[in-house]
Order: sequence, then C-alpha cells, then structure tokens
Amino acid sequence: MLQDKILEIFNEPGCDKNQTKSDKERKKGCSVQLQPGAAAGGCAFDGAKIALQPITDVAHLIHGPIACEGNSWDNRGSKSSGSKLYRTGFTTDMTELDVVYGGEKHLFKSIKEIIDKYNPPAVFVYQTCVPAMIGDDIEAVCKAAALKFGKPIIPINAPGFVGSKNLGNKLAGEALLDYVIGTQEPEFTTPYDINIIGEYNLSGELWQIKPLLDHLGIRILSCISGDAKYHEVAQSHRARAAMMVCSKAMINIARKMEERYEIPFFEGSFYGISDSSESLRAIARLLVERGAPDDLLARTENLIVTEEARAWHRLAEYKTRLRGKRVLLITGGVKSWSVVSALQEVGMEVVGTSVKKSTQEDKARIKEMMGDDAHMIDDMTPREMYKMLRDAEADIMLSGGRSQFIALKANVPWLDINQERHHAYAGYEGMVELVKQIDSALYNPIWSQLRKPAPWDAREVAL
Repeated sequence: MLQDKILEIFNEPGCDKNQTKSDKERKKGCSVQLQPGAAAGGCAFDGAKIALQPITDVAHLIHGPIACEGNSWDNRGSKSSGSKLYRTGFTTDMTELDVVYGGEKHLFKSIKEIIDKYNPPAVFVYQTCVPAMIGDDIEAVCKAAALKFGKPIIPINAPGFVGSKNLGNKLAGEALLDYVIGTQEPEFTTPYDINIIGEYNLSGELWQIKPLLDHLGIRILSCISGDAKYHEVAQSHRARAAMMVCSKAMINIARKMEERYEIPFFEGSFYGISDSSESLRAIARLLVERGAPDDLLARTENLIVTEEARAWHRLAEYKTRLRGKRVLLITGGVKSWSVVSALQEVGMEVVGTSVKKSTQEDKARIKEMMGDDAHMIDDMTPREMYKMLRDAEADIMLSGGRSQFIALKANVPWLDINQERHHAYAGYEGMVELVKQIDSALYNPIWSQLRKPAPWDAREVAL
C-alpha cells in the first residue's frame, strides 16, 4: 500500500518537471538514495513531520526509537496563536524488546495515554524506519484506536528509508487527503473563504498576511499547515479558492482538492512588495470568478496602493545604502525566486541563488527576473562558497544556519533566511523588516574591525 502511494506521488501530474520525464524515469521519482547515517534532517519521516507539525492542537506521536523524535523535535520556528500542544514531543520510545515482540501494543497504549492526559482533537501517528522494518501495521492500530476512543487517529506512513524529505512532505499531504480533509463541515461559509497551502507560519509570517486579508473581508478557512487547528484542515474542502505557497512540498494537496472539490488554486509568494501585491490580486480574481462581489477587485487595488506607498516610504532611507550591494542567496524552493524579487526591488544585486530544492518552474522564474546569465547554483560546496565570498563577489550572504560559519570565516555579513530565523519577512511589513535586518548586518561595525590586520601583523608590515 505504501509503495502504491509512493508510485502515485512520483507520477504527480501537477509537477512540471515530472511531465517531461519518460515513464521509466517517472517511476524512479525525484528522491536520491539515502546513505546509512545520512538520513537525519533529510529523510521522508523528517519531511512528513515538518509538513504537519505546525497543526497546533494535534498530538504528534512518533512511533519509533526516541532518537527519531529527539532529532526532529521543534525543528521549525512555526508559531501558534492558540494551543501549544504541537511543541510537546511524544514518542513510543521503542526498545529492543519491541523489535523482538512487535511495537503495536506499545503504540496503542501510547495513544491511550495521550488521550487520557491531553484529550486532543486528534492524534497523528508517524511511522519510522524500525517499526516499518519489523512490520508494525500502524494503519490497523490507528483504526482500532479511533474506534475505541472515538477520536481521529491519523496514520502518517512515511518511514525515513523510503526517500527524501520532499517525498515525506507529499506523503504527509496524502495522509491529510485520505483521513482528514473533508471529514468535518464548517458552521458557515462565505464567498470569501480561501485556503493557503504550503505556508508554515515561520516566525509568525502568516500573521503579517492575515491583517491584509481581514481588511478585504477574506477569511482563511484553513492554512495548511501553519497555525492550523485540526477542525480547520478537516473543513478546508469548503473553500472557494486556494493559494499555493510551496509547490515542491504540497502540490499534490492543491491539485487533488481542485479535482475533488473544484477549488481553483494558483502559486504565489508574499516575499517582496510586488509579489505580495500580485498575490492579493490573484486571490481577489479567483474569488470573484467563484461568485464573490466584483467590488472586491477595486477594494484590493485600493489596499495595494495604500500598503505599497507606506512600505516604500519606510524603505526610502535604506535604498541608497543598499543599492548595488551584492548578495549570495543560498536557500531553495519558493525562496530561490521570491527573495530574489524582494532584493531586486531595493536595488540589490543577486550574484547567485541556490536551486538545489527548486522546481523547473522556480528556475524559470529566476531566469525571468535575473536574465539569461542568472547564476543558479545546484550544489555549491563549502570551499566554493568560501571562495566566492573571499573574492568579494558578494557583500552579504543570505542562507540557513548551516552555512553561517563559512560567511563568518570569510569575514562577510550573514543573515538567516531559512526556517530557523527569528524575524518574519512576509508581506509589506516583512519586506521592511528584511531590508532593515540586511542593513543592520551590512553596516555592523564589527565587520570593519574584523577585516583590520591583527596588531602583530600590522607591526610586521611596518617593519
């Protein structure tokens, strides 16, 4: 059953890259064979948990050895406006005895303990490598537990060894489609109901977008999965339109919801002023096409004019300081092109952007923004990254935390742009914050001090 689901994902018709492959290549999928000891941080289980953990009121139970939960606990800075249960780490803590005798009874008892102590609206059970290899049937256990306790117990069958983190994202989406979406009905619906798919509310970025939509009377029926509640995801099939933020992770959810529930979707970004405006326009157009009043388009344009003017007024003081500054962008997915657009708007030059996790559509958008000579980096080694920085090809590097030490070694400013960051960069407010943080990093006096010769080196030069 799991193999059938994986083959279905590998044949995803919503993926432009997948459509260009032969039948043989398509069956192989996009995953790279994992090596022993190298699965941490990039396996299917990790991807599934990343995708679903931001559902805040659900108990996320990891069926496997304690290290699986220990290494993946709280691995993203997703914020919650309500329940904090999603930040509690639950694991069955399998031991050698469970390997010998099977871990299904242990799993059932763990589900009962969670329900008795926390009474969540649902429990998500994640399969990992060890119970999958010994044959634990988590679907059967979840079904029995759901009947016994009268609550949704959702199996997430994505053991790490089946493939990459991206495959895990999509397996998590399949679990939502199979067991959650469409299982509850909202108390009421409006012509302004939308879903936002592939948004994780990192550092509270969703909250920078929600006030804009609230101003227009647009209701986020469900965000999958940032700051989400279980009942919101279960009722998401009644939305009128959807916005896809990260197609690499959750295109299967958007496409299948369009097929099953006739919810049209588009892919957009809230990084940068122009992208934020275009996304608001696209949402308004889709809703009007689905029956919302025509005045929504005019109200959206009025809001865009007001917000853009306010944002550019606040950015004016930074534009002269940042114009012409060269940026090396080491990220991936939607940020590989959306952040490029945001940086170009304030006059900065992107000397290179990583496309390791980007789709063909992402790469096409980068070429459109940066021209045919766009420097797209598939996989830059630390040595190459260090050389680019040392040769003064970049004034600042924007990347994830794993690359920060390369920038520090090269005495080049660095800013965290990945999921571990502590600042929200979405929407108009987010753009101002991003530029403010870049300016602070670039003009921090520590860099001029670090680049000065050491006192003993200066004396040798003088001699």
